[in-house]
Amino acid sequence: MTEIAIFTLLHLLVFVYWLGGDLGAFYTSRFLIKPGISTDRRMLAAKVVNDVDMAPRTALILAFPTGLTLAHVKGWISLPLPVLVIVWLAALGWLALAWTIHMKHGAAPALWRKTDLAIRWALITGLVAAALWNMAGEGSLPLFLSLKLLALAGCTGFGLFIRSVLKPLGPALMGLSGPDAPAAEASLAATLNRARPLVTGIWALLVIAALLALFKPV
Repeated sequence: MTEIAIFTLLHLLVFVYWLGGDLGAFYTSRFLIKPGISTDRRMLAAKVVNDVDMAPRTALILAFPTGLTLAHVKGWISLPLPVLVIVWLAALGWLALAWTIHMKHGAAPALWRKTDLAIRWALITGLVAAALWNMAGEGSLPLFLSLKLLALAGCTGFGLFIRSVLKPLGPALMGLSGPDAPAAEASLAATLNRARPLVTGIWALLVIAALLALFKPV
């Protein structure tokens, strides 16, 4: 019972910090394009958004190991202890990489960024393959867990799309203090407007995943 309580709490904290951090970053991003805000304050808002966004990024990385361990201790799946240890070590290693990249403030080596990107694509592929394999009746994973795997894959995919959409954000912020400030401001607003539907897509998938955990369809 102690193990169940601990890993249930950890998995709930993943949900809370993921959704809460996303909401905080989403709200703060409005100050990047709010009329009458000075460039200095916009840059400060951008830093706050970037820092707060590490909460959902951390939660994404920890979602799978906490969920997998919780499923094991609840008896929904049975895994050897070495497998769980390997999963946790891999997740913590990825988490350390993600935080190191963040702390470099854009100066992280390209290899680190490519490694992080490769891990995300590998995670998406593995989650989708595992979910479909079980849903086809080849595995023993309950349906609600297979659907949660798809939701996590979807969240990871949305996150990658958001990265792509936000690429013009840096140059637009730098251009706010230059002679083409109006064009930079317009680019900033357009970039954030394109990203918002993707962010709300992540929220929807998180709520669906939480509902699946409560409803537990067979």
